Amino acid sequence: MTGDHADGSAESPTNGGGQPDRRALLLSGSLGMGHDVMAQACAHSLALRGFSTRTLDSLRMMGGRAGSAGEGVFRGMLAVPGLYDAVHFSQMRPGGGLSKAIEAASSRFLVPKLRMELRDQSVELLVSIFATGAAAASRVKSEHSRMVTAVFCTDVCVHRLWVHENTDLYLVTSNTAARFVRRFHPEARIAVVPTPVRQPFYDPPTQETAREALEIPADARCVLLMSGSWGLGPLVEGARALAEAGVWVLAVAGRNVSLAGRLRELANTHPQVVPFGFTDRIPELMAASDLVVTSSGDTCSEARVIGRDLLLLDVVPGHGRDNLQLELDRGRADVTSADAASLRRSVLAALDRTKPPSVRVVGTPEAWEQAFDGALSQVELANGW
Repeated sequence: MTGDHADGSAESPTNGGGQPDRRALLLSGSLGMGHDVMAQACAHSLALRGFSTRTLDSLRMMGGRAGSAGEGVFRGMLAVPGLYDAVHFSQMRPGGGLSKAIEAASSRFLVPKLRMELRDQSVELLVSIFATGAAAASRVKSEHSRMVTAVFCTDVCVHRLWVHENTDLYLVTSNTAARFVRRFHPEARIAVVPTPVRQPFYDPPTQETAREALEIPADARCVLLMSGSWGLGPLVEGARALAEAGVWVLAVAGRNVSLAGRLRELANTHPQVVPFGFTDRIPELMAASDLVVTSSGDTCSEARVIGRDLLLLDVVPGHGRDNLQLELDRGRADVTSADAASLRRSVLAALDRTKPPSVRVVGTPEAWEQAFDGALSQVELANGW
């Protein structure tokens, strides 16, 4: 268990209650939950190798007004159809002028804070799991000759903000991502690793047990409907259309409070909709479902571990469209438009042709640990686990 700090940091326990042998600093970012989930996975694996870790939020490190502005700009771009696609594909991926301006502006805030953190407590390893964190880490690397800098990016098309000459190691989750890193850093040292999945997804309840706990009929058609911690897309309209077609819908709003309220209102008139806000019961909800309907992201790996096919909502522009294509290539996934009529038709067709397997584990915790150890060995930091 880690302790949260007022500055958005989290710290892992020291070894045996004393001073740790090794220290690592992780730079995450609070846009959605994906970055934090990956930071937690890295912190756990580093702890197995004798590291004490701190995790800092790159956005919160920028300060209240600057950090809020960063999230506000991103949300604003998502709200304008086509805008984030234009910025991502014309600026972020090739490293255009706007990309360079974002890097310079964020580093003005982040670099002094990062210098202070490293002055107060030096580290052996600095892992950036957020693009602006990677840019700041590159700028302080030369001041800490013994510090190894690493970047962990789960996007398939690693854009320019992630890649910097002073990075010692890149961790990516596909061969395509490795090629995008080398677009900007041809000599880069890269490790292709599985997407880490949290332990509860490897030990879910049976479908029968999960449905009994959720009071869902054993013979019902049931889907899990969610779209990241922001609840992107018309989830209320989709849940209504599916419920009216006779499908039970486990509808998760994530941290979107407004969406959670609207789902609760819908459930009052459509009892086949079972609403949730932010919840740690996702393994149970996946186990109860026949199909997982979601946007591209870490949820896809979690569903595959539990053994559920995916129907992907095309609602995340920019890097989300890149990642959606990768998930389709990985298999056991289809894509749908997010309007209610298209979603209803796609879900009913998917339910007709797929039945959840009793067991279909894709990857294991050991596979991640072995790959992570191999990555650390490239920079002479591995010591077994």
